[in-house]
Amino acid sequence: MSIIVKICGLRTPETLDAALEAGADMVGFVFFPPSPRHIAAEQARVLGERVKGRAQKAALSVDADDATLAAMIEALHPDILQLHGHETPERVSAVKARFKLPVMKALAIETRADLAAVANYKNVADRLLFDARAPRDATRPGGLGKPFDWTLLRELDPGIPFMLSGGLDAGNVAEALRITRAPGVDVSSGVERA
Repeated sequence: MSIIVKICGLRTPETLDAALEAGADMVGFVFFPPSPRHIAAEQARVLGERVKGRAQKAALSVDADDATLAAMIEALHPDILQLHGHETPERVSAVKARFKLPVMKALAIETRADLAAVANYKNVADRLLFDARAPRDATRPGGLGKPFDWTLLRELDPGIPFMLSGGLDAGNVAEALRITRAPGVDVSSGVERA
């Protein structure tokens, strides 16, 4: 089984080219102003055109309204939308119905109890992304470079494709895959130099 690799938070032609040349299956672009990886519409347009079908494009948003989603879709022409906020299952369904694109829903994981959300999303999302829960005082969601306890996913069968995220890097991704048997990984800060 081959592992799907997504490299997220790409902001420049150089980083995008490096991800594509390294064989990334998916490349992610962040549309969330508080993030240091946020890109504007024109930047998204230029980078999106540069992909030229060499990988799937994912557009990441956090609790975005329909106007924001429409603008990022127009700029990037993504293959999948990544909803990384507190979007409800009803919101995920509404986004899929309105924009006619697959949706990957990120779920914040810290304890086994967090996995209860899988049942709520497995019939509305096309893919799940298990990410570390952000610290309580964080200004943005996600692992922020920190992993969670991967053993929580041991033997998990969510019923739909999923990816693992949160603190993954060259030194720990093999162990994370061994423990979780994840069919995909999503990395960002773990492949950055700065």
